[in-house]
Amino acid sequence: MDSLQPETGKNVCRTIFHVDMDAFFVSVEELFDPSLKGKAVVVGGRPNERGVVSAASYEARKFGVHSAMPLRTAYKLCSHAIFVDGHPERYRDCSEKVFEVLNRFSPQVEMASIDEAYLDMTGTERLHGPPLRAAHLLHEAMREATRLNCSIGVATSRLVAKISSDQAKPNGVLRVMPGQEARFLAPLDVRKVPGVGKVTEKSLHALGILKIGDLARFDEAFLESRFGKWGLALAGKARGLDAGGWFDSEVGADTDPKSISHEHTYNQDTADVGTLEATLARLSEMVGRRLRENKSHARTVQLKLRYKDFTTITRAHSLEHATQIDTEIFEQARALFRKNWKPGRQVRLLGVHVSSFETTEPQLGLLSEDQHGRWEQALAAADRLRDKYGESAVSLASGMRGRFRERTHENPAGLPGKPK
Repeated sequence: MDSLQPETGKNVCRTIFHVDMDAFFVSVEELFDPSLKGKAVVVGGRPNERGVVSAASYEARKFGVHSAMPLRTAYKLCSHAIFVDGHPERYRDCSEKVFEVLNRFSPQVEMASIDEAYLDMTGTERLHGPPLRAAHLLHEAMREATRLNCSIGVATSRLVAKISSDQAKPNGVLRVMPGQEARFLAPLDVRKVPGVGKVTEKSLHALGILKIGDLARFDEAFLESRFGKWGLALAGKARGLDAGGWFDSEVGADTDPKSISHEHTYNQDTADVGTLEATLARLSEMVGRRLRENKSHARTVQLKLRYKDFTTITRAHSLEHATQIDTEIFEQARALFRKNWKPGRQVRLLGVHVSSFETTEPQLGLLSEDQHGRWEQALAAADRLRDKYGESAVSLASGMRGRFRERTHENPAGLPGKPK
């Protein structure tokens, strides 16, 4: 039985793999320090720091530790855990190896994050055999090439493939046969649907919708009246369809972000203006790097400023010309900071956010264009050095004082499969 794809209205039986590396950050750390194997490990920083958990081993998860949890909370739950700093360069290198393996199996590969990917395996049977056999071959090839475990979900849609890989963890392979999507999904908690967070889950529970099967029994018109377009997407997802948002695109299609941001939380609050502005310079570099990687120019720059008492303000400014130049982003972020920061008041967090993207080069005057071109050449060279030697290889002089340990990020600059 073929699956109905909502964007075309045609019966197309596809074979989609979702490959998810198991406890990726922790597993990579174990490659460098085998003594960590089998122990409760938390990646992201030290327990006395203000950061959050980037990843936790399965042993630590048994105590309730999970990603995005404050490190100090993780320590309270699992004080015997081994806390380690993240090493983004290691993760990028391993992710490149993962990408190389995936490319052996399909020309249509999309890295959804540093440790997960979708493959369109439709029509590859002559090369790799039936879907389940191909999945096991990929599973073995991944282990041999990277010494890391992965879980693979196989289905006719991206949505079901992603959910099935989660059900296969750890280190498993699970295929949902065509026509069995709704049956597979029905007994699962509604929170398993990608995009359903705590707020939506609470709203669904209020309607008596606890399982995905409960959701499938509701009329589309009713769900739309309660949740708008998201309600229609939920109705499709409950039947196993790639409905709504990011899942509407094909595997490997351009899925450029709508915004890019980086932020830094200080371990100790500071009111030192030199340190604060140096941090803004470093954050602007990180944002500019990802803009160039995505071949985008941003017209809007936004500052995020959080004080010691957690009071948070955001201020934005739209530029006359869109940019991807680090110094131009920094100039605007610094101007917003100087205009809005209350001197002497201690700061807990700073962030730089850009949006309103354009893909074409801005039109500049001759003098500005000459200076702009020199910066483009310099930053292109800097990016090449970062690709080769790591993100910390080159930095603006204004950002040197603001250097900080790069936060372990699931969508870092240098993500495999992105154009260099």
